[in-house]
Amino acid sequence: MSPIRKPWPNPRALRWKIAALCAAVGITVAAAVGVLVHQLTFSRDQEEARHVTLNLLKEEVDSHRSGQPGNNDQDRTPKVLPPGLLSQLSRGDGPFTHYSDTGIDAPERQGPTMWAAERVDGHVVAVDTTLQPQYRKLQSLDKHMVLAAAVVLAVTMPLAALAADLPARRLRRVAHTARRISHGDLDARIGAPPPRTPGNEVADISASVDQMANQLQGRLQDEQRFTADVAHELRTPLAGLVMAVGLLPEGEATELVQDRVRAVRGLVEELLEVSRLDAGAEISEPQEVPLGHVVAEAVRVTGAGADVTVTVRRDAVVQTDPRRLNRILANLLANALRHGRPPVEVVVDGRDITVRDHGPGYPEELLAHGPQRFRTGAPERGGGHGLGLTIALGQARVIGATLRFTNAAEGGAVATLTLPADR
Repeated sequence: MSPIRKPWPNPRALRWKIAALCAAVGITVAAAVGVLVHQLTFSRDQEEARHVTLNLLKEEVDSHRSGQPGNNDQDRTPKVLPPGLLSQLSRGDGPFTHYSDTGIDAPERQGPTMWAAERVDGHVVAVDTTLQPQYRKLQSLDKHMVLAAAVVLAVTMPLAALAADLPARRLRRVAHTARRISHGDLDARIGAPPPRTPGNEVADISASVDQMANQLQGRLQDEQRFTADVAHELRTPLAGLVMAVGLLPEGEATELVQDRVRAVRGLVEELLEVSRLDAGAEISEPQEVPLGHVVAEAVRVTGAGADVTVTVRRDAVVQTDPRRLNRILANLLANALRHGRPPVEVVVDGRDITVRDHGPGYPEELLAHGPQRFRTGAPERGGGHGLGLTIALGQARVIGATLRFTNAAEGGAVATLTLPADR
């Protein structure tokens, strides 16, 4: 059995962004401090070398004026001088100093060197001091500073990631709760208490999301209660109206009144169904059914005829509630026939059922937020109460199916119902 591999850290995660920011700040500070220490040390070494070289020049000049040789009975004046020092001597007698980091083209004068020269009685007296020991010390100091910065970064980066994990974990919890709420779980809460002191942004976000969820749940519950109350209050007078219409004499006016009464009765029944779905009172009664046959029967019952075609690519026997499945398909077909244009294509592919028309497609608001009751979307899709798709989505949740709404690339609304695997 192969070991479980842990996923690589996501570089886009907040904790790693904070760790990377801390690393960048640390590298910047270490580089700035390193450059500053390097320059200060280098300047100090140069000043010390300049002071020593000027003292040697003074001794050499005094020896030259007194007519006595310099130290160790040897003339310290180099045979070859750097161009920068010669340029200064051409403008005056001096004394002048000059630093050369590469030396001159002489084997004994290579490397960083401090020069000093003065013109005495028409002769140039010059001395030099090598800075090789100081240069090696400076290189060693740079290496130690780089090593110290690497050690500090190796320690601080994991600590920064751990410190950033706490707010990142709380933000992930906020995002998870927000997704649960958007998927219909109105009881989801973060459970974070309001911040006692201002300035805690994560606590403010958590408390705000909980407050928003409470207000949203309250408004939705008020809307659901209003819908249920309206449907129940209309049901009794509507029953009396249906009986009264049945007593009217036959005629064109009677048929018109009966048609409107049937429309009102259908609306009240849909409102009652929506209120039952909102209350969670609907219970699925699954049984094994041949999906292709159920879909073909549902299309036949609609009486759409040649306007609807059924294609079974892969048939399947599934466990579902056939009555609720028929209700979902009836609403999807009614929406396609009312708001779209024929032909309406119904395709069965395993556990997926696709209903597509060739009309203007679903409006952007429906694709973004799902079907909303009493909202029909774009005017070009015709009139209606916006309850058909709402009921279809609610019944799909009851049977554990997934209902997705998209638009085809070449035009037309596409509704895809995916039935769950058998338990």
